[in-house]
Amino acid sequence: MISRQLRLRSDRKPAPRPAISLTATAPRRADYALFQTVPTRWRDNDIYAHMNNVVFYELLDSAVNGWLLRAGYLSLSGGTPIGFVVASGCKYLAPLGFPEPVDVGLRVARIGTSSVRYEAGLFAPGGDEAAAEMHLTHVYVDRETRRPTPLAPAMRAGLGALVIAPAGAS
Repeated sequence: MISRQLRLRSDRKPAPRPAISLTATAPRRADYALFQTVPTRWRDNDIYAHMNNVVFYELLDSAVNGWLLRAGYLSLSGGTPIGFVVASGCKYLAPLGFPEPVDVGLRVARIGTSSVRYEAGLFAPGGDEAAAEMHLTHVYVDRETRRPTPLAPAMRAGLGALVIAPAGAS
């Protein structure tokens, strides 16, 4: 067995790490247009005794698609455009986890020709500051061709009801 020692070249410096602000101002409930309370499950917690990051994304995806289904803008059986996720992100601000439910606040930040940017805040029960600030962008495509398709006027109007500027936005 040959043992090798790894060394950094002395003329190379490691790339700087991006700054992380732990004092970021958390969004508040008033920054969101619609709320849904979602129960958590035992399996949502990870070994660190808080909700695993994957579950945050599941809650965001379920909140967006649940609203679309209830509003009649998405059909699981066909006939309507479908939204492909082309971007998403999460800023984790405080832990959440089982057995407490999560309040998911939803708003629409931007409506394009065939795309929508949804934003969500995940809140502990009774909390006014978000434990997570999330976003997801859908590009709506024809179910068969998978090509972008313009949003229907009725859907555009429904999405408009969820547009709310966050506090402090200009």
